[in-house]
Amino acid sequence: MECNKEAAFRVKEIAEKKFTKRDIAGARRFALKAQKLYPALDGLPQLLATLDVHMAADNRANGEVDWYRVLDVEPSASEDTIRSHYRKLALILHPDKNKAVGADGAFNIISEAWNLLSNKAKRIAYDRKRNVTDMDQKCSTLEIISANLS
Repeated sequence: MECNKEAAFRVKEIAEKKFTKRDIAGARRFALKAQKLYPALDGLPQLLATLDVHMAADNRANGEVDWYRVLDVEPSASEDTIRSHYRKLALILHPDKNKAVGADGAFNIISEAWNLLSNKAKRIAYDRKRNVTDMDQKCSTLEIISANLS
């Protein structure tokens, strides 16, 4: 078992190097491999949480960050659910608790998500913008389909 711990540590280091090169998906694959090798490896849950937040923030729709995805909630989530998810992530990602590479950036990302989604006026404006963009995309898709049918 000690052999797996050493291998997991090396694989975790590779994940961290990939993150510094902005290969977040690759970093996550290696972090998951380290988790399979030795699930109790120190700092691994924090690294995975950090990578998940960065991946969610990088996965943009129409150039916009999906703040709901960052906090891992549905757009219809209540204020209490959003608060609960934010607090859970904040405990894991706070720079005083998490020394993983990129944790401070991930904490800033979830703080920005919380700032927007906890403010009713900002959230309503954000939801309207998301809905208008979604409608524009659906209309464009329908126009393409109808043009192809003609």
